[in-house]
Amino acid sequence: MKDLKKYEVKNRKDRLKHLSERQVEITQNSGTEHPFDNEFWDEKREGIYVDLLSGEPLFSSLDKYDAGCGWPSFTKPIHRELIIEKRDFHHFMVRTEVRSRYGDAHLGHVFPDGPQPAGLRYCINSTSLRFIPKEEMEVKGYGEYLHLFHT
Repeated sequence: MKDLKKYEVKNRKDRLKHLSERQVEITQNSGTEHPFDNEFWDEKREGIYVDLLSGEPLFSSLDKYDAGCGWPSFTKPIHRELIIEKRDFHHFMVRTEVRSRYGDAHLGHVFPDGPQPAGLRYCINSTSLRFIPKEEMEVKGYGEYLHLFHT
């Protein structure tokens, strides 16, 4: 595994200029998109999901499953150390927010109601992610993760 610090966002202000209002609202202001009305909730192709701002590899399609909630759901991240968890008390609930380490983007939440063995459901906003199909991983600089798809 290469050094993950390479995903550190050097000039956050410049990166944010390239985002849509919706992307800023979700990634920077902890917004959320509507269930079943987002880009990746029903994505079936093999590949990885990376942070919109930093490009850090967050989730694999191999760990994605249909939780029936309308958002992309994953059982685990590719690298646990790239996920930051914070307590979230918004909307009269106690939840665990998940953010990307280097992009510091709001991704969504993790819940303890996922499938075994870990029992976790990472419920993630599509707007916080960029999908890299398996066929494009090498050319887009994610070739080191192709081994995930060789079973």
